[in-house]
Amino acid sequence: MRRMSSTGSFVERFLSTDRDRTLLFQRIVLGLVIFPHGAQKLLGWFGGFGFSGTMGFFTDTLHIPAPIAFLIIIGESLGAIALIVGLGTRLAAFGIVAIMLGAIFMAHKDFGFFMNWFGAQKGEGYEYHLLALALAAPLVIRGGGHLSVDGALVDRLKSGAAPLPHPSKSS
Repeated sequence: MRRMSSTGSFVERFLSTDRDRTLLFQRIVLGLVIFPHGAQKLLGWFGGFGFSGTMGFFTDTLHIPAPIAFLIIIGESLGAIALIVGLGTRLAAFGIVAIMLGAIFMAHKDFGFFMNWFGAQKGEGYEYHLLALALAAPLVIRGGGHLSVDGALVDRLKSGAAPLPHPSKSS
């Protein structure tokens, strides 16, 4: 019987998932909804300000420390991609949870629950953020679900194979 190192055991627990198709749906929907926001911040797509503009706004206007601002941008862009493919699902979803909670308490709680659909209030409410939290929390707890890279990596670890082929070994 192969004995698992403590590192291997931690990695298996971190990547493990029960292959639920609902989790697959949740992570893909969450990733697809969050990605455009991340692309605005990182790449300037969809009318966004790009990395430099967003960093400037976060640090100069909102007074968010630069390391946190950087993590927000990466969490919403690369984290969304990680969610879509199911790679590091728990970490990516936890990042979204942290970002949504931060957004609620730093920018949206004073405007109430509802989004500003008709321009009747000075800012946006937090209903969108609650929906993102509802999708992200189960992913933090249960993993990426069906068809996740995490699940495939766990399968390789459990089979005794290296998680990824060694680059110096060629066929």
